[in-house]
Formats: sequence, C-alpha cells, structure tokens
Amino acid sequence: MNFLLASGDNPLGHVVDRNITAEWAKLPESASAWRLTQDSGVPVSCLVIIVSGILVTWLLWRAAKAIETGPSSQGINRFVTKGRLGQFVEAIVVALRDQMLNPMMGEKQTRRYLPFLLSMFFFLLVVNLFGLMPFADIQHMLKNQLGGPHMEEYILFGGTATANLMVTGGLATISFVVIQIHSIRELGVGGWLEHLCGGHELVAGPKGLWLVVPIIFVVEFLGLFIKPAALAIRLFANMVGGHTLMATLLMFGAMAAKAGLANWAVGTITVASGAFALIIFFLEVFVAFLQAFIFMFLTAVFISTMSHHDDEHAHEHDEAHGHPAEAAH
Repeated sequence: MNFLLASGDNPLGHVVDRNITAEWAKLPESASAWRLTQDSGVPVSCLVIIVSGILVTWLLWRAAKAIETGPSSQGINRFVTKGRLGQFVEAIVVALRDQMLNPMMGEKQTRRYLPFLLSMFFFLLVVNLFGLMPFADIQHMLKNQLGGPHMEEYILFGGTATANLMVTGGLATISFVVIQIHSIRELGVGGWLEHLCGGHELVAGPKGLWLVVPIIFVVEFLGLFIKPAALAIRLFANMVGGHTLMATLLMFGAMAAKAGLANWAVGTITVASGAFALIIFFLEVFVAFLQAFIFMFLTAVFISTMSHHDDEHAHEHDEAHGHPAEAAH
C-alpha cells in the first residue's frame, strides 16, 4: 500500500532528485565500462529537462503551424487558428503580450524579448506539469510487484525537476545573463554603473549627496544577484512545498494501516486524505501555471527597469488618445 500511495514512507521521495542507475549485476562483464554508479550517475532531473525541452519544441511547432495563415484558397478561414492546441497557445501568447508585457516593456522591447520570455514560460510550465505526473510512482509500483532489488535506485524518469535548486538556479542564471546584457546594451557601461550608483539625478546632483552613493552602490550591486536568486528560490520552494504536502496526504492511509487500525478506519482515512490530495492536485496545476508566469514576468520586469522607454510610452499614450506627440513634453 505504501508504494501504491506515496512511493514509500518518505514524502520527500517525490521531490528529491536521484541518479539514473540500473541493475548492473545482470549485465555481462563486457558492459562494466558503461556502468553508472550512485555517485557518478546522471540526475533524473537532467533527463526530465531534456524531454521537456523536446516536448515544448514540438508542441510550439505544432501550435505555430496551426496559427499561421493558410493558403488563399481557404478564403477568410485561412486566418482562423486550427485545433485546440493552437487556440490555447495563441490565447496565452496574445494575453501575455498585450495585457502584461506591452504595457510594461513597450512595444519595441516586447518584440525583442517576447521569444525568450515565452520560451521560458512554456518550458517551465511543461516541467512543472511533468512533476504532477506519477511517473516515479508507477516505476516504484511495478518494481515492487516484480520484486526487483534496490527499488530506490530504479527511478529512470519522473519527479519534479524544478524542485531541484540547481535546475531553478540554472534558469535564474540565464535570466541574470539576459538582464545584464540588455542593461549594458541599453544604458552602456557608464549608464549601467550610474544606475548602480542611484541614477543620473543623484550622481550629477549636489555633492553632499555623494556620501550615500557607496551605500546605494552596494545595495544595487547585491540586488543584481539577489533578484535572480529570489526567482530560483521562489520556484524551488513552491514546487517542493506543494508536492510534499500532496505526497504526505496520500501517505495517511498507509500510515493508518501500519498503525494497525481497523479496516473501516483505514478506508475512511484513505478516502478523506485522497479527497484532500485531489484538491491539492488541482491547486498544484494552478501553481504550475502561476509559477511559470511569475518567473517569466519578473524577468520581464527586471529587463524593463533597465530600459529607456518612458518617451515611447508617452508617445504611444498620446497617439492612442488623439493628442500630438509634443504633448508628452
């Protein structure tokens, strides 16, 4: 029952990364050169990331084919998106672009970074949803039924890759590099350093204010690393917390059985905990979307704070309301 409900007695088994190993004792001696040990094995999260990347590429390619304009022989129907996948992706892309990114970043920066931001969003979404699929539990259950030894070492695929801080840290590092490249390209090295010192108004202001410049520089410089670190830790903590809670709820029935309770009590506890776990599951589906969005959106926010787009927003606002561009000044 333990393995059916929660893959063992420890709920952290759902979120702790493992290395890919096999029952090498059954292999011939000639295969010993290919042996992977628990110390040198490939982390399961790496395989999940690779599969997720391939899947995201394929899904977005299919969606792009469904969204693209068809031949003129189709008439006005050539502008209609085909299939639910294409319609789902198009709705998300249009909403993120028009409602979230354009108002904040401006049209120019949105066009430049939209492919990167959307790729990050959909990749994180797929990885997060993979963590909700019971691949690891199915492998545990099958190996338990087959009676294979060392079951804990037989997880070849599954688990929550974003519950690994190294994975979320790697994604945050990519965001950090993109943000800094954009900052230097947009502001120049001098403008980037000036921003770290509190901005042009402070640096070119009264000399008496220069005393606070070193303090502001230290805070802003640390903020360069704290912001992406917060992205990594937030995603990691949400994935670990939600999955651990769901696994713990599913363990209650097995724990009641091990405690020797009556069958009716075990059944009642199992049904109740299963119902609550189902609620948490749907909440985790929402969290998977939410955390992918937050990671993407905050990356866009950090990019936007290092951009010169105030005049662009003013020009767009005035044109939208029928005022001449000079009114912005």
